[in-house]
Amino acid sequence: MAAGSGSGSRAAGWARGTLIRGAVVALASFTAALYCLRTEVLHRAFSFHSHRNSGSMDETLQLVRNIVPPLTAEKHKGQDGRIAVIGGCSEYTGAPYFAAIASLKAGADLVHVFCTTDAAPIIKSYSPNLIVHPVLDKNTAVDEIVRWFPALHAMVIGPGLGRDEMVQQNTKDGLWVITQEPTVIQGYTKAILTPNVVEFGRLYTAVMETPVDMENEPEALLKLSRALGNVTIVQKGRHDLISDGTTVLVCSLEGSGRRCGGQGDLLSGSLGLMAHWAFAAAKEKTDGINPTLVAAFGACALTRQCNNQAFQKHHRSMTTSDMIAEISTAFHKLFES
Repeated sequence: MAAGSGSGSRAAGWARGTLIRGAVVALASFTAALYCLRTEVLHRAFSFHSHRNSGSMDETLQLVRNIVPPLTAEKHKGQDGRIAVIGGCSEYTGAPYFAAIASLKAGADLVHVFCTTDAAPIIKSYSPNLIVHPVLDKNTAVDEIVRWFPALHAMVIGPGLGRDEMVQQNTKDGLWVITQEPTVIQGYTKAILTPNVVEFGRLYTAVMETPVDMENEPEALLKLSRALGNVTIVQKGRHDLISDGTTVLVCSLEGSGRRCGGQGDLLSGSLGLMAHWAFAAAKEKTDGINPTLVAAFGACALTRQCNNQAFQKHHRSMTTSDMIAEISTAFHKLFES
């Protein structure tokens, strides 16, 4: 999310670049930060909470169903989602692939992967359905990616970026740059961050200058989101907590105890697509709820459903590739049945 040397003004531009083009940014594998808005926390979850009636669970699912665009003969290629994944190096080729293919299988029409030169042929070999750009380790990387902005609806930044010096200069690791310089993402309310528990704690401490109180996770999430200017955060964990600094949603659909690598990439890829759908949908379809919350809830639900279905078949041997194979049936069960 930062430009090359000598272009400091592009650092914020890279993080906010899609704002210029009206695109949504879904930031994968990052941490997050917020402050407190109110003590009342609205929970919408798949599992029952005693202070909410059971209707709220169906209502939240229905909001996700509302934003899924219908498939009609009148549509043309690209209308239902042109998504970019920024990430991928020689050590980490699986992460950008998982994010990209998850977005494609969830319903995107076109998915681009912007990766390093040596990662490109490997990622291309995984699937002929992805458009792969070997640019991240070039001096011209920022310019080459920015020129694609008008053709993109959303960007997923972070899967498999690695620590190569040139890549770091061109992109900056999402977690690192936000932790060190929160103003990069400050106030960009179309951004969605997806930290795990460790990443969340690290960013919370960096932004709030105090350790996070994990005994009151919803309140900590509210505080961190508000501190970043109401940036939406998905705090992954036993239950996924989602907040835009105003509301907290809880997605506790049953998954499994299997925690293989790559599941967060599936989440971020599908989230980038659903963020586009949510912002493209008419306002009444989200019933006044922030589109980022609806998109995040949908992506969390889909990931958990894929996890559950894959685990039923493969048990301890389940991998993220097995989860990817479940996207079609999981999506249909949750949002189209």
